Amino acid sequence: MSFSANIVDYKGKDVIELVAGKYKAIIAPFLGSNVMRLQDTESELEILRFNEDLTIEQLQASAEVYGLPTLYLPNRLAGGVLKVSDQTYHFPMNDPLGNHIHGFLHKREHSIVVASVDGDKAVAKTEYIYDDKDEFFSIYPVSFKAEYTFTLTEDGLNYDFTMTNTSSKQLPYGVCNHTAMNGPFTQDGDGLDMRLYVPVGEKWELSKSCIPTGEFLPMTDHDKQYLTGSQIPVLHDIDNDVFFAAEGSLDGNPFYGAVATDIKTGKRICYEVCKDFKFWVIWNDHGDKGYFCPEPCTWIIDAPNQPLSPEESGYMELAPGESKTISQKIYTM
Repeated sequence: MSFSANIVDYKGKDVIELVAGKYKAIIAPFLGSNVMRLQDTESELEILRFNEDLTIEQLQASAEVYGLPTLYLPNRLAGGVLKVSDQTYHFPMNDPLGNHIHGFLHKREHSIVVASVDGDKAVAKTEYIYDDKDEFFSIYPVSFKAEYTFTLTEDGLNYDFTMTNTSSKQLPYGVCNHTAMNGPFTQDGDGLDMRLYVPVGEKWELSKSCIPTGEFLPMTDHDKQYLTGSQIPVLHDIDNDVFFAAEGSLDGNPFYGAVATDIKTGKRICYEVCKDFKFWVIWNDHGDKGYFCPEPCTWIIDAPNQPLSPEESGYMELAPGESKTISQKIYTM
């Protein structure tokens, strides 16, 4: 069994290449600590969307739709408004629907902290210090530290993300992973052979500007396909299906996450997340680009502005000096 963790050059930028048995991962600090590539080399599975032809500039311009980016703040803020218990902030409206979308953390160049092998683990650690040196700080003057730990083992990729409030103000805490999975992910696969299983609960109704209305929608046959694992996640338009997350099962065991299956080969990608992720947003960029995004979110779209309890919206804040960690895992079967 081979294990390695090396800092290597990728088109003039340092990335961390991790190898553990059949798995290989590339972590890109220059792209907001994105998991730029994840492979099962034994089964020739290309798990995440990756395009070697793109320049660094093209990747940075489209950081949300390649690999596994971590978004802070997640999804949309209506009108760019962020209401916190001690302040109201106004973000630029960078969404055609009249909102602010995705925040800024995934577009920053992060620092490498560790690239090492610890026994049967290949480990990468990166971080970003958000303070008055960041161009966004004049709009959002709430400093924090973001820490990323990627641990590759023979069982898959474990990922932990920690935010620490280093300011004297309240820090709104909402995180989303805009995970771009290949569809198909097998060599010479067919999108029609893809199936997606996501244990979901109630479905949120969205307005024309993609903001929750506070109402819920009846479960349609389309929605039920997530529960039965019969949803084809590509080749048709999935435009922000938003649900409460629920616990399901995988091979008779409790499972909280999403599973993509290639029914022709039987190969599966399992994406487990911790229960701090209370919502799923499922989107596939019109379904014609060979990828789909099962996005786990800790809070609902526009949570800071919604007239909902924290239990319903997932909204939370970190007090000065407070930290919080979320975790997830990707592996193949």
